Formats: sequence, structure tokens, C-alpha cells
Amino acid sequence: MKILFILHYPPPVHGSSLVGGFIKESRLINESFDCRYINLGTSATVEEIGKNLAGKLLRYLKLIWQVKKAMLFFIPDICYLTISSKGAGFYKDALIVLFVRLFGIKRIFHFHNKGVRINQGKVFDNLLYRLIFKNADVILLSKYLYPDVQKYVPESRIHYCPNGIPDVQVESRKSKVESKSGEHFLAPPVAPQILFLSHLIESKGVFMLVEALNIIKERGLSFHCTMIGGEGDVTEDQMRKKIEKSGLIGYIDVAGKKYGEEKQKAFRRADIFVHPTFNDCLPLVLLEAMQNSLPIVSTPEGAISDVIEDGISGFLVPQRDAPALAEKLEVLIKEPDLRHKMGSAGRVKYDSQFTLERFERRMVEILNQVAEKKTSGVRKAHV
Repeated sequence: MKILFILHYPPPVHGSSLVGGFIKESRLINESFDCRYINLGTSATVEEIGKNLAGKLLRYLKLIWQVKKAMLFFIPDICYLTISSKGAGFYKDALIVLFVRLFGIKRIFHFHNKGVRINQGKVFDNLLYRLIFKNADVILLSKYLYPDVQKYVPESRIHYCPNGIPDVQVESRKSKVESKSGEHFLAPPVAPQILFLSHLIESKGVFMLVEALNIIKERGLSFHCTMIGGEGDVTEDQMRKKIEKSGLIGYIDVAGKKYGEEKQKAFRRADIFVHPTFNDCLPLVLLEAMQNSLPIVSTPEGAISDVIEDGISGFLVPQRDAPALAEKLEVLIKEPDLRHKMGSAGRVKYDSQFTLERFERRMVEILNQVAEKKTSGVRKAHV
């Protein structure tokens, strides 16, 4: 079975491109099918998203040429695409999909974002959605995301596949102190360490997090928060001004981007992970936090309720509710035993549901199901 994968893979580095990279490098997937890969992205860096239109136009024309060559010479049985769900990204990707449709190739879309439902009332978008989704299968990260495409895709053509990430060697979370056995551990930090790790984007709840931490500070609690991530629609300067205005200098550090070992050190230093988002699907960073046995405070946004069990591996709080966020962070700041218990529960769930191996197996299973449906359809057409 020949499969053409038109998907995002690094660079730039973001959630869907990381997953695309996992697929492209998967030994299991590449041994199961005859695969070809085309990068759907037109931005070379995260900072370039929404900018450098001339450079992106040239990359887009090259993308169309690559797809045309694949259609004529590779002649895939299935075309897998990770298209955007709305906005300019959707219009750009829709043209690629319509081009693939001209060749009568079976299509399967893998959504790492949402937004179809909020745009389906627009006449032009509605028409495009009907054309795009007709006879296509769709992979979603969770059942919670099905309402987004329900108008256009019956459940018989929906497949669920939660993301997975590679396992990493996670050091013990114990701090090093002098012990009777002679083993040396570092002394624990005086204040509980809170970690936020994502791009500085308002919809990730960055300003609400500062408001919640200000509430906690006013209650006299000791803590320290590190905010790691590149600039999005919020700059580091804007973030620092918000922190200064809230009287939280010394309580919150804006640390910029961190990768590799530096990022792993941040996870090891942390006691609590926080992600108060109000626009997400299934953030990979939550899986990383679970992998590192951290209790998580987040929101029931997108597929997050599939990841975090409220009261077991962390807490889910209402979106845009700083007092509720402060309340749950306060609980974890005050109760180290609960932090350990929740972090351990999260690690167990990661091991059972969100490993890269499990993701790869599920992807192969779905692609085989789609291939079987295509073959069955061909047989019926010849009867």
C-alpha cells in the first residue's frame, strides 16, 4: 500500500510538526507501508508564522509542484494530510486537498487543531468544508473533538488516536542531601517550583496565570514560577511588565526558549506543572509533564480531559478563572505528598496510554483500516 504523507515536520518546532516528525521517522510505519513525505509547512521558524509572505509563497508553489510530481509518478493509494481547520491556513491547505481530489486519491485528514464548527456558518467556508470532507476519513485526538467536524463527517469515518511522545530517561525526583548511607542528594528548594512551558500566547492563559500567582502571593504563600517558551502574540517585554505591575518580581522568571537537556532540567526542578489554556487540543507538553511525574493544573479544553484525571493526576479548572486556578495551585503548594501522589498517577497513565510506541501502533491500525475500506470499495464497484 502506497501512502503519501503531506504533513508538518520540523522545522519549525511546534506540536503538530513534532508529531509529523515522529511519523516520518517511525520504523514501524515505514516498514508497514510504502511511504513518501512532503512537508506541508511554509514557515521556516515559529517567529515567521504570519510573516514573510514572499518567502512563504515560494515555498507554497514548491509544495504544489511536489504534490503534483507525487500524484503523477508515485501514484499513492492513500493521501494522509494534516490540514489546518480554519483561517488562512485552511484556505492554503484546502487548495492542496482539492488538487489531490482531482486524481481520485483516497484522503485521510489528521487534525491537531480545531475551529471547523465556529466557521461552518460562513457560506464560503461551509462550501469548502463540504468539498474537503466528502468521502474522506478523519483522525481526531479524542472523542471530545468530534463535535468540531460532526456536521461533515459521520462517525463511521472517524478514527481516534491520541498523541504519544518518545520516552526519555527521567531522573529520580528526590533531592540530593547527605544521607546515612553516604548517598548525596541536593537540598530541596525552599519554595515549591511551578513550571509553565509553552509559547507566550494569550490563549495559553499566560496573563491569567500571573493573576492567579498574585492571588497566591497575597495569601502569603512561598513559591517560584518559571515561564519557558518563545514569544507568540505576547512578547517577553510585555510579560515582564505584567509581572512587575503585579508585584511579582522575584516570584516569576521569564526564561525564554529551552530545548533538550535545558528543558529536561526545568522539568526535574519543577514540583508543579501549570497550563491554563483556553485554546488547545492535546498539548504534547502535558504528556512531557506526566512523563516527568509532575502534577498538572490545566483546563478542560479540547482533549485535555482525556489526559488529566481531575483530582487524580492533577486538577482541571474553569477557563479564564484566575481564583479557581489560584485555589488548586495553593492546594499543591501546601501538600507535597499530594503532589507526589498525583505525579505518580500521571506517570502511570503516560506509560499506559501516551507512549510513542502506542501512538505508532494505533496509526498503523488506522491506516490499515482505511486501506481495507478502500479495497472493499473497489471490489464493490467491480461487482
